Amino acid sequence: MLGSVGRRVLVVGWLVAASAAFAQGPRGPQAPQGLGQPPLVPVANPTPVAAPPIPNTGRPAPQLNPLGQPLAGLTAAELAAFNEGGVEFRNVETVAGGLGPIFNDVSCVACHDAGGTGGASRRTVTRFGRTVNGVFDPLERQGGSLLQERSINPGIREVVPREANTVARRVTTPLFGAGLIEAIPDSTIVLGALGQKPAGIAGKVSVVRDVVSGINRIGRFGWKAQAATLLAFSGDAYLNEMGITNRFFPTENAPNGNAAPLARFDRVADVEDGIDPLDGKADIDRAADFMRLLAPPPRGPATASSVAGEAIFARLDCAVCHTPSMRTGRNAIAALSGKTVGLYSDLLIHDMGALGDGIAQGTAGARDMRTAPLWGLRSRPTWLHDGRANTIDQAVRGHAGEAQSSRDRYGALSAVERQQLLDFLNTL
Repeated sequence: MLGSVGRRVLVVGWLVAASAAFAQGPRGPQAPQGLGQPPLVPVANPTPVAAPPIPNTGRPAPQLNPLGQPLAGLTAAELAAFNEGGVEFRNVETVAGGLGPIFNDVSCVACHDAGGTGGASRRTVTRFGRTVNGVFDPLERQGGSLLQERSINPGIREVVPREANTVARRVTTPLFGAGLIEAIPDSTIVLGALGQKPAGIAGKVSVVRDVVSGINRIGRFGWKAQAATLLAFSGDAYLNEMGITNRFFPTENAPNGNAAPLARFDRVADVEDGIDPLDGKADIDRAADFMRLLAPPPRGPATASSVAGEAIFARLDCAVCHTPSMRTGRNAIAALSGKTVGLYSDLLIHDMGALGDGIAQGTAGARDMRTAPLWGLRSRPTWLHDGRANTIDQAVRGHAGEAQSSRDRYGALSAVERQQLLDFLNTL
């Protein structure tokens, strides 16, 4: 793994020499798709950013993808951390390095690459459990609620247990601007929950135990707002998506809850993601650095139609849950401190009725879902938590529960007004 001293020595020279160029450079190499997964359908990137001319050539530099780039205003040390984190984010894990024995994919970028490194994807994971009389059981004793679909040996591959009567698919969430979302104070999200709302709309905070600090925090990452910090999000993903144990999640997942195969197939001693004595970081820290320092997706150019659509967005009460912006608090990283975050989300969980996925996590019930941030909307390959919507129009019409009234009023718009609203959403 990248956490080894030997591998870091190989990349440090490159990082020092390339950090400034990489900050505005094209995406790095992509990890392979997971075995048995359908290929990703290419998505048109947002408008490229024009790079400065190549010195002494008279030729323009190639245009650069604005997604997957670092935040503006980083220090040299922060930019180096972003670049090194990007190397880890793209790193393909191996069995010798701790991959598995059960897992979903081999790298972070394998599931986060739509539009640019750190984006969403068509890749889905499976959650399962058993619901009886409205009470959800994640079937943890049988490996739930998350199914690891791949394994280092076919004989230990997980399956959805026969007892499960609730099965849901979830697509990957995008990470652009994640550090800005992390930097929003808990109190700001709480105030959003307490504010007055139109009839039928409520929203509540997701209270989670942050494994990093050991205290209760307000969740904001994941479809159920089940993680409060990016380091916790990273540690969880390393264990549950790649099978890499770490200091926050030190216990290996047993295939469908059966620990017996671990003695045979888990040959790397836990904790697999050790701290590097050279810098005091493990791979989960480097991946968290990359996510924290990713720039937010840029807005597209406004038109008369999109400006009119923004007013319709507010009129339909879409902006009640998809709050246009929040502010970050004080932060040790200047690029994250006191910034306006145009995320278009209240970061609350809402009862979405039939749109809920049936899976309960923490304080989020079976019908509760976090308000998905809309920034970067146009760079996503699919929409809604399970990717069922192939167009933004389908996504709006798929809303239910607390969003039912807004959805119905969307359906009653004239064709011109509906197009104006869609034009606005396509600037995000």
